[in-house]
Amino acid sequence: MDINLEALKSEILDYLEKSDFGIFRSHPGGLEESKIITWDTDRFPDYRQFLEAATKAGEHMVLFACRELAEEEITDVTEELDELELERDERRDLERPIKNAKRHVGETCAIELAFGHNSYLYVYEARPDWYEEFLDACEEVTSVFPAGDEIEDEGTEGLGGYYSKN
Repeated sequence: MDINLEALKSEILDYLEKSDFGIFRSHPGGLEESKIITWDTDRFPDYRQFLEAATKAGEHMVLFACRELAEEEITDVTEELDELELERDERRDLERPIKNAKRHVGETCAIELAFGHNSYLYVYEARPDWYEEFLDACEEVTSVFPAGDEIEDEGTEGLGGYYSKN
């Protein structure tokens, strides 16, 4: 579902401010190296249910992170795509979600809520469809990009761990 994460981010932060939870503002994608159990946001998209689970587990602190789509993410994947020799239809299929994502530069593209319990991090993550499609295109471009041909990393950390679809 294509959700408005700007509105959801505000709603979640308002809810958390009024709750008894402590809010630890973390970096998006910073949970990669942890033992993670993800919330089924497809069937249970309401973040309040996730926070209710945290409460029932006796947790009082949640991690909150969000990220905005950066122009350099579009530029990087476009440069990689330009280097590939692809059939016209295949190229068009990859360009479509990249061009669509370009309209969303600067917008929130991912929200993470998490709480720790018994050595695991329980994670609620929300991403709009346009961003999922962009990530799929990035993954496809990266998978066909010739090994050994590296585009210079100018100090960015790529997509902050958002290539995976959890």
